[in-house]
Amino acid sequence: MTRLDRITSDPAVCHGRPRVRGLRYTVESLLELLSAGMSIDEVLGTTPTSM
Repeated sequence: MTRLDRITSDPAVCHGRPRVRGLRYTVESLLELLSAGMSIDEVLGTTPTSM
């Protein structure tokens, strides 16, 4: 599996926005968290309901 295979979109999930396969994290929200200064470990410890 390549890195791009981990990105998917489905109109029925997250309004069709690109997301990490199997999760409800949108690529946009992950990039926002990282650009705000969160570490990868902090992001992985965050659940979608706490964002």
